Amino acid sequence: MTDPAGRDAQSVFSGVREVDPGMEVDAAALEAWLQGAVADYAGPLSVRQFNGGQSNPTYELTTPTAAYVLRRKPPGTLLPSAHAVDREYRVISALFAQGYPVPRPFALCMDEGVIGSVFYVMEKVEGRILWDLKLPGMEPGQRRAIYEAQLDTLAALHAFDPETIGLADFGRPGAYFDRQVSRWSRQYRASETGCVPAMDRLIAFLPASLPPERPTSVIHGDFRLDNMILAPDGARVRAVLDWELSTLGDPMADLAGLLTAWVLPETLRNGLAGADLSTLGIPTSGEMIERYARQTGRRPHNLDWLYAYSLFRLAAICQGIAGRVRDGTAASPHAITMAAQVEPLSAEAWRYARRAGAD
Repeated sequence: MTDPAGRDAQSVFSGVREVDPGMEVDAAALEAWLQGAVADYAGPLSVRQFNGGQSNPTYELTTPTAAYVLRRKPPGTLLPSAHAVDREYRVISALFAQGYPVPRPFALCMDEGVIGSVFYVMEKVEGRILWDLKLPGMEPGQRRAIYEAQLDTLAALHAFDPETIGLADFGRPGAYFDRQVSRWSRQYRASETGCVPAMDRLIAFLPASLPPERPTSVIHGDFRLDNMILAPDGARVRAVLDWELSTLGDPMADLAGLLTAWVLPETLRNGLAGADLSTLGIPTSGEMIERYARQTGRRPHNLDWLYAYSLFRLAAICQGIAGRVRDGTAASPHAITMAAQVEPLSAEAWRYARRAGAD
């Protein structure tokens, strides 16, 4: 996967940079807060911004003896219910207590007066974030092990009983896809920058063709390979990141979101469609489904509808980025490229909607 300038995804998204204009934080005010909120904190503090991430700006905080990560809401006017970093903090706190691989949460700050928006601080987990789904430079066995570890980590998440781990009220029970289609339709309309006929058709079709209800699980909402930190020298998942979209809902939404990579062309958000999976050693989508079913007893039905929904949601997310580009609040210089994917993603979503029965 490369960007329009020909750079590979690993180069584009890895590492840190100086903080973008408009995304600065008051380091002195932040340090004063850290001294009171984080045990054993000792400055002086250095702040840089991570290259990855489109939604919530994410910063590396370093001191002479420790490193932390700060996630914040973007500054400026935001879409309703978006960028809920307080929800991120709550879910990773609950999961960390269960031994699930997430960063250790340190503190949440709801006082916007400190750096200009709500934020939280967690540990910086060392390891690898892999941005190119074809995993260049690896052996076939290494690739398969990484994809199987990703799937196993998802299945482990869906095994938790929300009530048992203190998340019974983390989302509303039932009608998950109905609420999600409605939410992303509203978000799309709120950030709309032009007419995209495929999105209009999807907004009409999806709520009229909802799948049957499934038992509720804690779901991540964006369970992608690049939202994980892997061990430096193996396939073990050390931390799952980016819980902004987490809630209680249908676990098939997470599974379909993971599997969407297999139907996306490389030109659309780093897809695997058309890749020689056998030579690469990457499991097929069918193998991933079977592995998930063995561990959970659950199996997706009407995959075409699930793909249509997942692609529609991706298009709506990209439209939200397009709206922030327009408003000057986008969190990444790569955002313009992401915004340009709304039309091709929606066209691909409509193709699967037609396979699922849309006229």
